[in-house]
Amino acid sequence: MNKERLSQLLTFLKEEPNDPFILYAIATEYSQDDPEKALGYFEKLLSEHENYVATYYHAARLYADLGERDKAEITFQKGIEIASSQNESLALRELQNAYNEFLYEDK
Repeated sequence: MNKERLSQLLTFLKEEPNDPFILYAIATEYSQDDPEKALGYFEKLLSEHENYVATYYHAARLYADLGERDKAEITFQKGIEIASSQNESLALRELQNAYNEFLYEDK
């Protein structure tokens, strides 16, 4: 985690509290060192900015890493649905590939 970048992002968040990109950037900063805090930001994105496609891959992987397989699966599926509806072919392909890997991780 880059503390200087995180500090700057948190300042931006105070100025623009509903900007999904800022929330996403903060979540990704926290994801390595403080996954629980990252999850809070990802969940805010999932509930308040449902169409922000970039969230789904990272949130689903984080759920999986935290052992919350049911939430990970639901998140992958929802992300695939949204990426498809938005014609986001690259995001759709990445989500489908990650979901397929996820499905076979424990087998």
